[in-house]
Amino acid sequence: MVIKILGTGCPKCKTLEKMTREVVEQNGIEATIVKVENIMEIMKYGIMNTPALVIDEKVAIKGRVPSAEEIKIVLTR
Repeated sequence: MVIKILGTGCPKCKTLEKMTREVVEQNGIEATIVKVENIMEIMKYGIMNTPALVIDEKVAIKGRVPSAEEIKIVLTR
């Protein structure tokens, strides 16, 4: 699984990255986490509001910081 955190480095983007890494580690999820900060790359996903969580090239969450439980749910579907 490849997880991408889309965001330009704002506090919400950093929070989403930190929470995602914690959920992956705590639940033994095998994944590669990539931080995407380039605005042109982010726009390729049709994202206008960051942060966003992309799982295997599909946008799962965008424009907000979800709870750790919500991150776990979308990662284990």
